[in-house]
Amino acid sequence: MITVLCYGDSNTFGYVPETGMRYPKDIRYPGRLQTLLGDEYAVIEEGCNGRTTIHDDPVDGWKNGLDYLRPCLNSHKPVDIVILMLGSNDLKDTFHLTAKEIAEGAGTLVEVIQEFTEEKQGFVPRIILVAPPEIGMGIGTSPFYGAFYEEAIEESRKFPECYKAVADRLGCEYFNAAEFIYPSEIDSLHLTPQGHKVLADKLYERILQDPETME
Repeated sequence: MITVLCYGDSNTFGYVPETGMRYPKDIRYPGRLQTLLGDEYAVIEEGCNGRTTIHDDPVDGWKNGLDYLRPCLNSHKPVDIVILMLGSNDLKDTFHLTAKEIAEGAGTLVEVIQEFTEEKQGFVPRIILVAPPEIGMGIGTSPFYGAFYEEAIEESRKFPECYKAVADRLGCEYFNAAEFIYPSEIDSLHLTPQGHKVLADKLYERILQDPETME
C-alpha cells in the first residue's frame, strides 16, 4: 500500500466551525481522499487543533508541529507521500510572525521530513507543501477574534508566494489551497463540508500527477 500522511492543524482534523466538534470521516478532506484513492492507499489523518509549524503555543505548548513530526514519521514508516498544511495558527497575534517567517517554519518541517526519512526508511517521500487558505474577511466577528486580528488576513494572502519560494528552494512540491477554497463565514478559519470536498478532490488530482511532468 502507498501511505499518505496528512500532517496539519484543525482543518486536517476536520473542525466544524458551527459546533467545535469534528466532521465525520467521509466529510473531512483526508477521509474523502482515502475514498478517492481507494484500497491501494492508506491515508493517515494527523490533524491537531491549534498546531503550529515550529513554535510553542504559550497555553498549549504541546501543539508545536516540529516536536511531534519525527515520532509521527517513525510510527507510520514507510511513508510514501506527505501532505503538509500548517501555518494558519502561526498567524495568531501572540506569535507576531510574518507570512515569510511562517513559510520558513514550514520549510524547517520539510527539511526534517527529508533528512529523517532518508535516515529511518531509506528514501524521501513525495512532499506536497500546501500554502494554507486565507483568513476570512469576517475574522473581526469570529469566536477566535482576539487570538487572530485583522492583520492576519493580509499576511495570509502572502502565503502563496512565500510557500512557493520555500518549496522551490527545498525541491518539494507546492500546492496553493487558497486557489480552490475559502474558510467558513461562521469563524473565518475553518472549512465547510464543500471546502473539504474541493480540497480532497484537488489533492487527489495532484497525487495522481507524475511529479516529473510538473513545472
